Amino acid sequence: MLKNNSKRNGKVNSKDQRTDLSVYKRALISNSVWDDKDEFLDVIYWMRQVVALFNGIAWGFIPVQGLLGLILFLIINCAVVFVYSSKFQQVDEEDYGGPLEIAKEGLFTAFAVFLVSWITIFTSFYS
Repeated sequence: MLKNNSKRNGKVNSKDQRTDLSVYKRALISNSVWDDKDEFLDVIYWMRQVVALFNGIAWGFIPVQGLLGLILFLIINCAVVFVYSSKFQQVDEEDYGGPLEIAKEGLFTAFAVFLVSWITIFTSFYS
């Protein structure tokens, strides 16, 4: 009731405003409040898939080959997740099972997306 009253008076707490937004909008706003921990992990998962797809397409066009491409993918993908979670969203990693739990969220599926897109683009253009 207090929440509705504050909205009627034109005053909205920033915390209330951040939790009322959709998951996608909160993902783009710095320091968002994540009441449901699975929502934040879902954002990490899908962000990682998108980065992997773009990375695979880029490696296919550039033509990067071999172990160098794999290592660069892992560095880029993990760095993006680390910067997003610790610097942009500033979440407490211990609330999500520690930094390793966030780091491995969706990593292997992202690796598969990366490989499929990389191999497909590379084979299409250079074979």
